[in-house]
Amino acid sequence: MSVNLSKNGPALTAAYKEVVDEKSNTNWALFTYEGNSNDIRLAEKGDGGLEELVEELNSGKVMYAFCRVQDPNSGLPKYVLINWTGEGVNDARKGLCANHVSSIANFLKGAHVTVNARAEEDVEPEVIMEKVAKASGANYNFHKEASSRFQDSGPQGPVGSVYQKTNAMSEIRKTNKDNFWAQAEKEEERRRQEERRKADEERQKLERERKDRESKEAAVREKRDKERASQIDQQKKYQQQLEAESKEQEKQRWEAASLISQRSVNPREMFKQRERGITPSNSDTPPATPASPQPEPDVDGGHSKCEYDEQEAPPQEQQKEEALEEAPAANAYAEEMSQEESPQVEETNSYETV
Repeated sequence: MSVNLSKNGPALTAAYKEVVDEKSNTNWALFTYEGNSNDIRLAEKGDGGLEELVEELNSGKVMYAFCRVQDPNSGLPKYVLINWTGEGVNDARKGLCANHVSSIANFLKGAHVTVNARAEEDVEPEVIMEKVAKASGANYNFHKEASSRFQDSGPQGPVGSVYQKTNAMSEIRKTNKDNFWAQAEKEEERRRQEERRKADEERQKLERERKDRESKEAAVREKRDKERASQIDQQKKYQQQLEAESKEQEKQRWEAASLISQRSVNPREMFKQRERGITPSNSDTPPATPASPQPEPDVDGGHSKCEYDEQEAPPQEQQKEEALEEAPAANAYAEEMSQEESPQVEETNSYETV
């Protein structure tokens, strides 16, 4: 993640301007992180120079120092940026903060010398001032040149060699420092690759889950459509069956009505007329059979001969029931016909009376 310089931006900018202002007594400012976040805050500032600054460095933190010093050669103000990584900081934090160095350098502009330090010997004032002197390039002082221009310097000594003995410890520290930062960069690159790999795996997993969910939803939707189509087909078949049964019943009613209309005598109407005591006047109806003579009572036996009448009556009732059973489906039609033929029967009776 990138470093955040905007949260405490006003305080950071004010401290930086105090250091670069030659009229200000403040000549150093120390910056660090807020806890384990990437937000930079102002840790401390002062006017005691490098000696005071070194005492504020913490071996368990990652800190950035910006200091104003005086060039020993030219006497001009020079600015030093110190990237401090304490020995107690864990490797993951070191690798993360290594990416913030360029952003800090862009914010603290104007540094003539940049020092990457891990231990106190890396930030000794003598070592830093030596680096400042080397960085200036010119071995003279503007303030001393005018006064010493016309002074007699005495006899000149022999010209010496510029060769200096190599400091093995310094070279080892420099090599270790370079190796450390290279290792930190490699670890950070591996961490980024691991994060990209995990992100790709998570994205592929989500894609597979989405496809599985869509396939399941499609299967459920297809099953539901099939069930709905099956229900519709069953309803259609049931409706067709009802229509066929209705047509069959209608056909039976018409056939029954046709059979009744073809008969010469309507049994139901005949029985109704008999109950009313009216003789049917239809010419097609055969004449009624004369009533059988009633037997006289048997005086000798002491019993009445009305049993004959009782024997004659059952065949009429039986005939009536058989007639009703012959047309069970035409009862409704017979009732309608009887209501229509009633006026005609009354007219016939009136004519017979006249």
